Amino acid sequence: MLRLQTIICTFSLLSVAARADFKARNCSEVREACIGKGFSFAHVPLQEIPGEHLRVCSQGNTCCTQEMEDKFGQQSKQDFENLVDETSHVLRSTFVSRHKRFDEFFLELLENTERSLNEMFVRTYGKPYMQNSEVFENLFAELKRYYTGGNVNLEEMLNDFWSRLLERMFTLLNSQYVITEDYLECISKYTDQLKPFGDVPRKLKAQVTRAFIAARTFVQGLSVGREVALRVSKVSSTPACIRAMTKMLYCPFCHGMPSVKPCKNYCLNVMKGCLANQADLDPEWNLYIDAMLLVAQRLEGPFNIESVMEPIDVKISEAIMNMQDNTAEVSYRVFQGCGQPKPAGMTRSTRGVSDVFNARFRPYSPEERPTTAAGTSLDRLVIDIKEKLKQSKKFWSNLPEEMCVEDRVTTGNATDDDCWNGHSKGRYFPEVQKDGLTNQVNNPEVGVDITRPDTFIRQQIMALRVMTNKLRNAYNGNDIYFQDSSDEGSGSGSGSGCTEVCPTDTDGVASEAPVVEADRSGPVDDSDPFCTPSVALPTILVLSTLAFNQQWR
Repeated sequence: MLRLQTIICTFSLLSVAARADFKARNCSEVREACIGKGFSFAHVPLQEIPGEHLRVCSQGNTCCTQEMEDKFGQQSKQDFENLVDETSHVLRSTFVSRHKRFDEFFLELLENTERSLNEMFVRTYGKPYMQNSEVFENLFAELKRYYTGGNVNLEEMLNDFWSRLLERMFTLLNSQYVITEDYLECISKYTDQLKPFGDVPRKLKAQVTRAFIAARTFVQGLSVGREVALRVSKVSSTPACIRAMTKMLYCPFCHGMPSVKPCKNYCLNVMKGCLANQADLDPEWNLYIDAMLLVAQRLEGPFNIESVMEPIDVKISEAIMNMQDNTAEVSYRVFQGCGQPKPAGMTRSTRGVSDVFNARFRPYSPEERPTTAAGTSLDRLVIDIKEKLKQSKKFWSNLPEEMCVEDRVTTGNATDDDCWNGHSKGRYFPEVQKDGLTNQVNNPEVGVDITRPDTFIRQQIMALRVMTNKLRNAYNGNDIYFQDSSDEGSGSGSGSGCTEVCPTDTDGVASEAPVVEADRSGPVDDSDPFCTPSVALPTILVLSTLAFNQQWR
């Protein structure tokens, strides 16, 4: 009787165990999970089957067919690429939008400045200015060409501008003489010795060169950051990475546990192995961000392009006033060096100048001055960009951590016993690997060949290194060659050369006078030297200048 009871008890226990085992092997939850994720399989087992056909997941009893595992592998590749794309979206959009805003701001600032100068001189001087406006148009065209990456030497370009301006002014103020092209070429050789425009060209050249160098390099830096972010985020996953992702994300399905998420440390090892090359970008990326922040400081301070460009019309007119004040001395020294030009005779125009300067030069009042470029100011724009740059530091080394957050992949708890550890539901014990390719030699989840760095990532590292060097030079006010410059010497020597914080010129603003060229189409009577335009013109110019000075004060 006792033996019979023992047999019945044992049978009952085995029956309960069998029923429990049968329940564990039911695959209906897997079927529902696959439908919820959009999979369409020809067949999903109703209960576990032998898994000898599996190549990634364990080959014990399984809820997966070979078709299911193959499609899980394809989906794992897509899931990984989507994760990288989603996680890097903010970084990419930041660089795209900030580059666009800064570029629009700068180009609009140039247009506003040129329009402001043109409107002011047209309103004040009319036709004579319009006949000579190409001198200024060329100046702004060259500044824009430099900013957009053209092969322009800033210092040479500015020196050429002042030489052309001297030629126009000298011809105007000595209209009783025939000034030939050869004679003008001789005059240009004496520009540095004569200093006809006072100290304005030197100061303006220092301000313009260092501000434009900083602005161009900064927008170039934003462009490089944008391109690196766009390119590196488009990852190509290796077979070993796809295998590890499949094991992490979909082998729980095959084990009949589709709702169990990976352990966080398990996820981190998978991602660090898959993103080993991207992590190697981080040191150079951080140096690049630091260099961008340095140039941003310059843009806020002594290299502020907005504070340089807005008063440029007033500064140029101050130079013209200096030329007018020293007309006699300048002409005398030119005649000594280049010889006395031939008199123009009786064929020159006798047109007076009172109809030319029929209005006083004056600056815009606050309500007349053009609106701020791109609806913002440089200070506000730079502050915003600086904040975004700081947030992007260590982005590539932090990428695995960002991808393994709870709402994306993991359970959110590295020590959780209820997470998938790659083999079963339970705690994940291997330690998390360090960042970078060489540190993946013992990665337990992803097989990584540390002897074969990714060539594409190395190219991006080099692009960042070159850009960082340019930014550091721009921080010191120095220009170096850009890759789109082909001629030797482009940009050579540009910049103020200062190595610490460069001083900002804050000299008072003086009044303007027009630049007009002598009308060579009609006769002029030079029999009475006191009635020629060469004497009357400077007098009227100086008077109008003094009147403006009183209004300016």
